[in-house]
Amino acid sequence: MARISSKKPPEFRAIDRMPARVDPCLATLVDKPPRGQDWAFEVKWDGYRLAVHIESGRVRILTRGGYDWTDRFPSIADDARRLALKTAILDGEAVVLDDKGRSDFGMLQRALGRLPSAVEAGAIVFYAFDVLYFDGRDVRRLQLRERRRLLEPLVAGREGAVRLSEEVQADGDAFFRVACEHGLEGIIAKHVEKPYRSGRGEWWQKITCKRRDSFVVVGFEPSTVPGHIGRLLLAARKVGELVYVGGCGTGWSHDLSRELRNLLASLVTKEPAVSLRRKNAVFTEPVLVADVEYRAWTDDGKLRHASFKGIRERADEATIYHLG
Repeated sequence: MARISSKKPPEFRAIDRMPARVDPCLATLVDKPPRGQDWAFEVKWDGYRLAVHIESGRVRILTRGGYDWTDRFPSIADDARRLALKTAILDGEAVVLDDKGRSDFGMLQRALGRLPSAVEAGAIVFYAFDVLYFDGRDVRRLQLRERRRLLEPLVAGREGAVRLSEEVQADGDAFFRVACEHGLEGIIAKHVEKPYRSGRGEWWQKITCKRRDSFVVVGFEPSTVPGHIGRLLLAARKVGELVYVGGCGTGWSHDLSRELRNLLASLVTKEPAVSLRRKNAVFTEPVLVADVEYRAWTDDGKLRHASFKGIRERADEATIYHLG
């Protein structure tokens, strides 16, 4: 089996042009972890998927959808410049950790400044789990185990804003059970012999403790408490259009409810983004996305037992749930 060594194979002697952007490899949702020694596991981080581009001391941080958000993650950019690297593209997730070491998407949103917060931007950590370009060479064609051998010496053991997402060689069922017991979102399984392939495929799989997706906020229903949110109205994508899929009325604190109401009040519109008539509905421009945890779908295509987890701008439309 091929190994990285000081003597580089012939196909890596020439310098490869650094890609301006790489579409990320996306994990496919499955019901249970795969089995076999060809699979490695990681914690499923609850944050923003990012690619950190390092070139001649310059750092660019791109979102999953290709937006340049370098200015939103200054601590990550500053720490990436300190890495012993001339050129690289690191794939990973930006998160904020709670007091138990779990990633918390709501805290991340507050650190980014969309809602009032005591969480500082410096609390954001980037967990790198792959390297796509290294030292002038495109390494996507290497097996995952080889890419990890390149990545780990670069970021392992660091306590700054750029860290290593640890890989676990374990029984998948046992690791998943422990992850759920500790309140994590789930786990990721990756086939160690596969190259890096953009798009969604079976070589990366995600197993979640609960179902969780992102939906467009198309309005709200006021609470009986003045100045607060009673229920968010949500939509998914279907054949290029937005379709109403119900709402959620839990998951926020008293203060967050008031902050959400103020945020949405600035986006009120008379033209609803979906075909919907509700007596108390206040429609908003479809520019925000809510992360929602739920148990299942009803027979008429609505979310069952939905709970609010966080809000983001509609910058990466690929993250919005798509009805089949």
